[in-house]
Formats: sequence, structure tokens, C-alpha cells
Amino acid sequence: MSDTRPSLNYRQASFYKSAAKLSQCPENEGREVAFAGRSNAGKSSALNTLTGSNKLARTSKTPGRTQLINFFDVQDGVFLVDLPGYGYAKVPEAMKKEWQHHMTDYLERREALVGLVLLMDIRHPMKEFDQMMLNWSVSANLPLHILLTKADKLKQGAAKQELNKLKQDLARFPLVSVQLFSSLKKTGVDQLSMKLDEWFLAPEPDDFGEDQDDEYVEPEE
Repeated sequence: MSDTRPSLNYRQASFYKSAAKLSQCPENEGREVAFAGRSNAGKSSALNTLTGSNKLARTSKTPGRTQLINFFDVQDGVFLVDLPGYGYAKVPEAMKKEWQHHMTDYLERREALVGLVLLMDIRHPMKEFDQMMLNWSVSANLPLHILLTKADKLKQGAAKQELNKLKQDLARFPLVSVQLFSSLKKTGVDQLSMKLDEWFLAPEPDDFGEDQDDEYVEPEE
């Protein structure tokens, strides 16, 4: 059976602008989904895999290279947003606190934000930052989709076990979903695209807060 659901072409995404603080962001209208994660969780690699480009989001073996809020234009009024990585970036503590302040400002005041993608290394899930982002999204009634990245680092059975464990732990949160993802193997891209389509193409963003039927979906093999 062919899938006739509407979808967006994330491969046509292009860099739009960078912002150091909320006042420098694009107009607070349309819809955008933000990608967040601890330093070295594979956030930039996931964005590049989703969009089919190895240059869209800047990647580095040095954690914490994403220091600005970066906007990527999918189509008119639709943005993917790369938030600064959080963690052990080799920068002064004062700069880390500055990043955190501006990221918090963005998350709390950005009305165009319709969903948050949280990336976690499958070998080290639910660290302090991850828990903080989970708590924030739940309190804000914002849909959260977790990518367990670098799934190729574990054997298939072990990866599925980690996925199921996290699903069970988060089952009480109806707006939280989880999937496996590997930028190296290009697995999980279709499932991520479907989740983004669900958020971007929903008739009314405010309906998310009233929708209690959001259930976990097993990742496609």
C-alpha cells in the first residue's frame, strides 16, 4: 500500500541564519522544531543525515562547536533549529552559562516552536541535561522526540533493549516518543521525518496540548 500522507522534503533545507540570542532569531511565526543534545551526542551529524548533506550543520570531533542558534529553512515558514550543544565544551565557564541562558530564553519564549528533538548517545542516555530537557518539555506541554543516536555502536539486540527500557521509563508522558538512530548507517531517518511531518503539518499547533493519544511507535526495521 502506498503512503499518501503529506510530507516535507528535508533534503531541500538550507542555512538561513545564526543567532546569538533570542532578539536575533527570525520572526516568531511559522513553525520550527529544535534539535538539542549534550555535546558529542551526534546532533549535527543527525541533521546532516536527515537533510542528505554533510555540510549543512557543522560537525567536529571537538565537542561544543555549535555555539549559536542556527536556523535551517525547509520551506517558507518551516525551520529546523540547531541549538548549542550542552556539556564539556572547552570554553570558559562564563561562556557556557551565556549559552545556557540564551537557549533557555529561546525555549521558553519562542512561540513558533512546535516540537523538540532530544538526541542522546544510546550508550549514555538520560544524563542530567537530558532529564532537564525532558522536565522542561513536559512542563511546557511541548512534544518531545528522543533520538537514541549512534545505535550502530551496539548490537541490534542490545540497542532494542535500551530502546524498550527508555520507552517503559517514559511511558507516563503521552507527548514523548523515542526511536533508534544511526547517522553512520542512515537508519531511523524515515521515522524521524514522519515525526517532523506530524508536527509541521498538524492543522493547529495548540492541539498538541490537548492530544492524549500520542503513543510510542515501534521503529521500522
